[in-house]
Amino acid sequence: MRTQLLCTFSKISEYSNTIENIKNFYKILFNKVYVLQNKDDVNELLLTYNIDSSTLNISSFFPNTISVHRKKDSNTIYTINSLNSLIKTLNNGILDQNYMVNWDDYTNSILLTDTTSDALKIVPTKLFKIIKI
Repeated sequence: MRTQLLCTFSKISEYSNTIENIKNFYKILFNKVYVLQNKDDVNELLLTYNIDSSTLNISSFFPNTISVHRKKDSNTIYTINSLNSLIKTLNNGILDQNYMVNWDDYTNSILLTDTTSDALKIVPTKLFKIIKI
């Protein structure tokens, strides 16, 4: 079984309900949802959880959900597009697949790209709660 990490964005007032809906939409592996809080906007939460990638239908994600990756040592969550943008930012606009990112510079954050401009956005996070399902 291959796992896939997903991240669903939620408002703090709606996250419990959102988790219930996610549980009905996906089979969550390891019975945990990690709830991260956006330190720049404390009303925004990021719900991260693993699913079996063979059950993922990329044409119908749960609303406000993206596929992400995680660097465990620095607890950095990122998308492939944001990683590419980061490398270009750090490497004078050149995308080099061999470029070594210093992940410690992005500890406890999520790297995203703006959907309209492809600009890199670095969102600092903190652990809000771990939900055991």
